[in-house]
Amino acid sequence: MLVTGAAGFIGSAVARRLLEGGHDVATIDNLSSGHADNIPSGCTAVIADLRERDTLAVLGGRRFDAIYHIAGQSGGVPSFDDPVYDLQANVQSTLLLLDYAKRTECPTIVYASSMAVYGDPSRLPAVEGDPLDPKTFYAVGKVASESYLRLYAEQGLACTALRLNNTYGPGQDLSNLNQGMASIFLGQALASRRIIVKGSKSRIRDLVYIDDVATAFLAAGGAARPSEFKVYNVCTGVGTSVDELLSLISSALPFDVHIEVAGTTPGDQHGIYCSYDRIARELAWTPQVEPAAGIRQMAAWALESFPGPRDGLI
Repeated sequence: MLVTGAAGFIGSAVARRLLEGGHDVATIDNLSSGHADNIPSGCTAVIADLRERDTLAVLGGRRFDAIYHIAGQSGGVPSFDDPVYDLQANVQSTLLLLDYAKRTECPTIVYASSMAVYGDPSRLPAVEGDPLDPKTFYAVGKVASESYLRLYAEQGLACTALRLNNTYGPGQDLSNLNQGMASIFLGQALASRRIIVKGSKSRIRDLVYIDDVATAFLAAGGAARPSEFKVYNVCTGVGTSVDELLSLISSALPFDVHIEVAGTTPGDQHGIYCSYDRIARELAWTPQVEPAAGIRQMAAWALESFPGPRDGLI
Protein backbone atom coordinates (compact mmCIF):
# COMPACT_ATOMS: atom_id res chain seq x y z
CA MET A 1 0.00 0.00 0.00
CA LEU A 2 1.10 3.56 -0.66
CA VAL A 3 -0.12 6.17 1.82
CA THR A 4 0.92 9.68 0.88
CA GLY A 5 1.38 12.07 3.79
CA ALA A 6 2.05 9.51 6.54
CA ALA A 7 4.05 12.12 8.44
CA GLY A 8 0.79 13.97 8.99
CA PHE A 9 -2.16 13.47 11.29
CA ILE A 10 -4.57 11.52 9.09
CA GLY A 11 -1.95 9.84 6.92
CA SER A 12 -0.09 8.41 9.89
CA ALA A 13 -3.34 7.01 11.33
CA VAL A 14 -4.23 5.31 8.04
CA ALA A 15 -0.70 3.92 7.58
CA ARG A 16 -0.70 2.58 11.13
CA ARG A 17 -4.00 0.77 10.62
CA LEU A 18 -2.77 -0.79 7.38
CA LEU A 19 0.43 -1.98 9.06
CA GLU A 20 -1.60 -3.47 11.91
CA GLY A 21 -3.59 -5.34 9.26
CA GLY A 22 -0.42 -6.99 7.97
CA HIS A 23 0.09 -4.89 4.85
CA ASP A 24 3.41 -3.61 3.52
CA VAL A 25 3.15 0.18 3.56
CA ALA A 26 5.20 2.91 1.93
CA THR A 27 4.75 6.66 2.14
CA ILE A 28 5.83 9.78 0.30
CA ASP A 29 5.91 13.00 2.32
CA ASN A 30 7.79 16.29 1.93
CA LEU A 31 7.47 17.12 5.66
CA SER A 32 6.05 20.55 4.81
CA SER A 33 3.46 20.23 7.57
CA GLY A 34 4.02 16.73 8.98
CA HIS A 35 6.84 15.43 11.14
CA ALA A 36 9.13 12.50 10.39
CA ASP A 37 8.60 11.00 13.84
CA ASN A 38 4.88 10.63 13.02
CA ILE A 39 5.65 8.05 10.33
CA PRO A 40 4.77 4.67 11.86
CA SER A 41 7.51 2.16 12.49
CA GLY A 42 7.70 -0.34 9.65
CA CYS A 43 6.51 2.13 7.02
CA THR A 44 8.99 2.66 4.18
CA ALA A 45 9.41 6.42 3.77
CA VAL A 46 10.41 8.49 0.76
CA ILE A 47 10.97 12.11 1.77
CA ALA A 48 10.16 13.98 -1.41
CA ASP A 49 7.65 16.36 -2.99
CA LEU A 50 4.69 14.89 -4.86
CA ARG A 51 4.42 18.03 -6.98
CA GLU A 52 7.49 16.86 -8.90
CA ARG A 53 7.39 14.22 -11.65
CA ASP A 54 10.80 12.93 -10.59
CA THR A 55 9.45 11.96 -7.17
CA LEU A 56 7.35 9.11 -8.51
CA ALA A 57 10.28 7.92 -10.62
CA VAL A 58 12.01 7.03 -7.34
CA LEU A 59 9.43 4.26 -6.91
CA GLY A 60 10.83 2.52 -9.97
CA GLY A 61 7.41 1.61 -11.36
CA ARG A 62 6.49 -0.42 -8.28
CA ARG A 63 2.90 -1.64 -8.41
CA PHE A 64 0.79 -0.97 -5.34
CA ASP A 65 -2.43 -2.74 -4.47
CA ALA A 66 -3.93 0.60 -3.44
CA ILE A 67 -2.91 4.25 -3.10
CA TYR A 68 -4.34 6.35 -0.28
CA HIS A 69 -3.66 9.95 -1.28
CA ILE A 70 -3.78 12.12 1.83
CA ALA A 71 -0.75 14.41 1.40
CA GLY A 72 -1.23 18.03 0.39
CA GLN A 73 -1.74 21.58 1.55
CA SER A 74 -4.50 21.08 4.07
CA GLY A 75 -5.94 24.46 4.97
CA GLY A 76 -8.34 26.93 3.42
CA VAL A 77 -6.64 30.00 4.89
CA PRO A 78 -3.10 29.21 3.63
CA SER A 79 -4.51 28.63 0.14
CA PHE A 80 -5.14 32.37 -0.11
CA ASP A 81 -1.50 33.09 0.73
CA ASP A 82 -0.13 31.03 -2.19
CA PRO A 83 -2.82 29.72 -4.58
CA VAL A 84 -0.24 28.36 -7.02
CA TYR A 85 1.42 26.22 -4.36
CA ASP A 86 -2.01 25.03 -3.26
CA LEU A 87 -2.81 24.01 -6.84
CA GLN A 88 0.45 22.13 -7.20
CA ALA A 89 0.32 20.44 -3.79
CA ASN A 90 -3.31 19.36 -4.04
CA VAL A 91 -4.27 19.04 -7.70
CA GLN A 92 -1.03 18.43 -9.57
CA SER A 93 0.04 15.78 -7.06
CA THR A 94 -3.30 14.01 -7.48
CA LEU A 95 -3.04 14.02 -11.27
CA LEU A 96 0.52 12.67 -11.18
CA LEU A 97 -0.53 9.88 -8.81
CA LEU A 98 -3.51 8.95 -10.97
CA ASP A 99 -1.22 8.74 -13.98
CA TYR A 100 1.23 6.59 -12.00
CA ALA A 101 -1.59 4.28 -10.86
CA LYS A 102 -2.76 3.81 -14.43
CA ARG A 103 0.75 3.19 -15.81
CA THR A 104 1.63 0.66 -13.11
CA GLU A 105 -1.80 -1.02 -13.06
CA CYS A 106 -2.54 -0.10 -9.46
CA PRO A 107 -6.27 -0.85 -9.28
CA THR A 108 -7.42 1.50 -6.53
CA ILE A 109 -6.93 5.07 -5.34
CA VAL A 110 -8.68 6.62 -2.33
CA TYR A 111 -8.48 10.40 -2.09
CA ALA A 112 -8.83 12.71 0.91
CA SER A 113 -11.33 15.32 -0.27
CA SER A 114 -13.14 17.75 2.01
CA MET A 115 -16.55 19.02 3.07
CA ALA A 116 -15.16 22.42 1.97
CA VAL A 117 -16.37 21.59 -1.54
CA TYR A 118 -19.96 22.36 -0.44
CA GLY A 119 -19.28 25.91 0.74
CA ASP A 120 -22.33 27.01 2.71
CA PRO A 121 -25.03 24.53 1.64
CA SER A 122 -28.59 25.70 1.07
CA ARG A 123 -29.82 22.71 3.08
CA LEU A 124 -28.45 20.59 5.91
CA PRO A 125 -27.24 17.96 6.24
CA ALA A 126 -25.26 18.15 3.01
CA VAL A 127 -25.46 15.04 0.83
CA GLU A 128 -23.07 13.91 -1.87
CA GLY A 129 -25.28 14.99 -4.76
CA ASP A 130 -25.69 18.57 -3.56
CA PRO A 131 -24.28 21.48 -5.60
CA LEU A 132 -20.64 22.33 -4.95
CA ASP A 133 -19.77 25.93 -4.05
CA PRO A 134 -16.09 26.13 -3.00
CA LYS A 135 -15.14 29.32 -1.17
CA THR A 136 -11.35 28.86 -0.96
CA PHE A 137 -8.61 27.97 -3.42
CA TYR A 138 -8.14 24.84 -1.31
CA ALA A 139 -11.76 23.81 -1.88
CA VAL A 140 -11.52 24.57 -5.61
CA GLY A 141 -8.55 22.19 -5.74
CA LYS A 142 -10.54 19.46 -4.03
CA VAL A 143 -13.33 19.82 -6.59
CA ALA A 144 -10.79 19.66 -9.43
CA SER A 145 -9.12 16.58 -7.97
CA GLU A 146 -12.46 14.80 -7.65
CA SER A 147 -13.07 15.53 -11.33
CA TYR A 148 -9.73 13.97 -12.26
CA LEU A 149 -10.64 10.88 -10.24
CA ARG A 150 -13.90 10.60 -12.15
CA LEU A 151 -12.10 10.78 -15.49
CA TYR A 152 -9.55 8.15 -14.51
CA ALA A 153 -12.34 5.88 -13.26
CA GLU A 154 -13.73 6.02 -16.78
CA GLN A 155 -10.37 4.60 -17.88
CA GLY A 156 -10.64 1.59 -15.55
CA LEU A 157 -9.34 2.70 -12.13
CA ALA A 158 -11.37 2.29 -8.96
CA CYS A 159 -11.45 5.84 -7.57
CA THR A 160 -13.01 7.00 -4.32
CA ALA A 161 -13.15 10.50 -2.85
CA LEU A 162 -13.82 10.83 0.88
CA ARG A 163 -15.22 14.23 1.78
CA LEU A 164 -13.77 14.50 5.26
CA ASN A 165 -15.46 16.77 7.75
CA ASN A 166 -13.52 18.40 10.60
CA THR A 167 -11.20 15.62 11.70
CA TYR A 168 -9.77 15.78 15.23
CA GLY A 169 -8.24 13.59 17.90
CA PRO A 170 -5.02 12.49 19.61
CA GLY A 171 -1.93 13.04 17.49
CA GLN A 172 -3.10 16.24 15.83
CA ASP A 173 -0.54 19.04 15.54
CA LEU A 174 -1.45 21.51 18.28
CA SER A 175 1.05 24.04 16.99
CA ASN A 176 -0.55 24.41 13.55
CA LEU A 177 -2.88 27.41 13.74
CA ASN A 178 -4.18 26.94 10.20
CA GLN A 179 -5.54 23.41 10.43
CA GLY A 180 -8.15 21.77 12.63
CA MET A 181 -10.53 23.90 14.67
CA ALA A 182 -10.42 21.61 17.71
CA SER A 183 -6.62 21.38 17.69
CA ILE A 184 -6.20 25.13 17.20
CA PHE A 185 -8.41 25.89 20.20
CA LEU A 186 -6.89 23.17 22.37
CA GLY A 187 -3.34 24.19 21.48
CA GLN A 188 -4.05 27.80 22.38
CA ALA A 189 -5.61 26.79 25.67
CA LEU A 190 -2.60 24.69 26.67
CA ALA A 191 -0.16 27.40 25.65
CA SER A 192 -1.76 30.38 27.36
CA ARG A 193 -5.07 29.44 29.01
CA ARG A 194 -6.66 31.64 26.34
CA ILE A 195 -8.50 30.86 23.08
CA ILE A 196 -8.83 33.47 20.34
CA VAL A 197 -11.78 32.70 18.07
CA LYS A 198 -11.68 34.17 14.58
CA GLY A 199 -15.30 34.34 13.50
CA SER A 200 -18.72 33.89 15.03
CA LYS A 201 -19.22 31.37 17.81
CA SER A 202 -22.49 30.40 16.10
CA ARG A 203 -20.64 28.72 13.20
CA ILE A 204 -21.33 25.00 12.87
CA ARG A 205 -18.98 22.13 12.07
CA ASP A 206 -19.29 18.35 11.85
CA LEU A 207 -16.53 16.93 14.10
CA VAL A 208 -15.38 13.42 13.16
CA TYR A 209 -12.87 11.46 15.24
CA ILE A 210 -9.57 10.32 13.76
CA ASP A 211 -10.16 6.60 14.40
CA ASP A 212 -13.46 6.79 12.51
CA VAL A 213 -11.74 8.56 9.61
CA ALA A 214 -9.02 5.89 9.38
CA THR A 215 -11.71 3.19 9.37
CA ALA A 216 -13.46 4.97 6.49
CA PHE A 217 -10.27 4.95 4.40
CA LEU A 218 -9.77 1.22 4.90
CA ALA A 219 -13.42 0.50 4.14
CA ALA A 220 -13.25 2.55 0.94
CA GLY A 221 -10.06 0.85 -0.20
CA GLY A 222 -11.46 -2.60 0.41
CA ALA A 223 -14.73 -2.01 -1.40
CA ALA A 224 -13.49 -0.20 -4.51
CA ARG A 225 -14.48 -1.66 -7.89
CA PRO A 226 -12.82 -1.13 -11.31
CA SER A 227 -14.18 1.74 -13.39
CA GLU A 228 -16.22 3.09 -10.47
CA PHE A 229 -15.99 6.62 -9.09
CA LYS A 230 -17.50 6.94 -5.65
CA VAL A 231 -17.89 9.94 -3.36
CA TYR A 232 -18.67 9.62 0.34
CA ASN A 233 -19.13 12.07 3.19
CA VAL A 234 -17.16 11.08 6.30
CA CYS A 235 -18.92 12.77 9.17
CA THR A 236 -21.19 12.34 12.17
CA GLY A 237 -24.33 13.91 10.78
CA VAL A 238 -24.42 16.25 13.78
CA GLY A 239 -23.62 19.95 13.77
CA THR A 240 -21.53 21.23 16.66
CA SER A 241 -21.36 25.00 17.07
CA VAL A 242 -18.08 26.74 17.82
CA ASP A 243 -19.60 27.78 21.14
CA GLU A 244 -20.38 24.13 21.97
CA LEU A 245 -16.87 23.05 20.95
CA LEU A 246 -15.35 25.71 23.20
CA SER A 247 -17.47 24.44 26.07
CA LEU A 248 -16.38 20.84 25.45
CA ILE A 249 -12.71 21.84 25.42
CA SER A 250 -13.01 24.04 28.50
CA SER A 251 -14.79 21.34 30.50
CA ALA A 252 -12.10 18.78 29.57
CA LEU A 253 -9.25 20.91 30.93
CA PRO A 254 -8.25 21.23 34.61
CA PHE A 255 -7.99 25.02 34.47
CA ASP A 256 -10.12 27.99 33.40
CA VAL A 257 -9.83 29.19 29.81
CA HIS A 258 -10.46 32.78 28.69
CA ILE A 259 -12.32 33.07 25.37
CA GLU A 260 -11.84 36.05 23.02
CA VAL A 261 -13.57 36.68 19.69
CA ALA A 262 -11.52 38.69 17.21
CA GLY A 263 -11.55 38.98 13.43
CA THR A 264 -12.51 36.50 10.73
CA THR A 265 -10.79 34.13 8.30
CA PRO A 266 -11.12 34.34 4.49
CA GLY A 267 -13.45 31.85 2.87
CA ASP A 268 -14.74 30.54 6.19
CA GLN A 269 -17.89 28.43 6.03
CA HIS A 270 -20.60 29.50 8.44
CA GLY A 271 -22.51 26.31 8.96
CA ILE A 272 -22.16 22.78 7.70
CA TYR A 273 -22.76 19.22 8.72
CA CYS A 274 -23.20 16.26 6.42
CA SER A 275 -25.14 13.04 5.98
CA TYR A 276 -23.34 9.70 6.16
CA ASP A 277 -26.29 7.71 4.80
CA ARG A 278 -24.48 6.73 1.59
CA ILE A 279 -21.29 5.43 3.23
CA ALA A 280 -23.35 3.61 5.86
CA ARG A 281 -25.46 1.96 3.19
CA GLU A 282 -22.67 1.04 0.76
CA LEU A 283 -19.64 0.49 3.05
CA ALA A 284 -21.33 -0.29 6.39
CA TRP A 285 -19.41 2.62 7.95
CA THR A 286 -20.88 4.66 10.78
CA PRO A 287 -19.15 7.04 13.22
CA GLN A 288 -18.40 5.45 16.57
CA VAL A 289 -17.13 8.39 18.63
CA GLU A 290 -19.32 11.37 19.52
CA PRO A 291 -17.68 14.81 19.88
CA ALA A 292 -18.11 14.96 23.68
CA ALA A 293 -16.21 11.69 24.17
CA GLY A 294 -13.71 12.45 21.44
CA ILE A 295 -12.77 15.85 22.81
CA ARG A 296 -12.27 14.33 26.26
CA GLN A 297 -9.91 11.72 24.78
CA MET A 298 -8.06 14.34 22.77
CA ALA A 299 -7.68 16.63 25.79
CA ALA A 300 -6.42 13.74 27.95
CA TRP A 301 -3.79 12.94 25.31
CA ALA A 302 -2.80 16.60 25.02
CA LEU A 303 -2.45 17.06 28.79
CA GLU A 304 -0.24 13.98 28.98
CA SER A 305 1.86 15.04 26.00
CA PHE A 306 2.08 18.70 27.03
CA PRO A 307 1.55 18.71 30.81
CA GLY A 308 0.32 22.01 32.15
CA PRO A 309 -0.31 25.28 30.33
CA ARG A 310 2.93 26.95 29.37
CA ASP A 311 4.18 29.74 27.16
CA GLY A 312 5.91 28.84 23.95
CA LEU A 313 3.93 25.78 22.85
CA ILE A 314 2.68 27.80 19.92
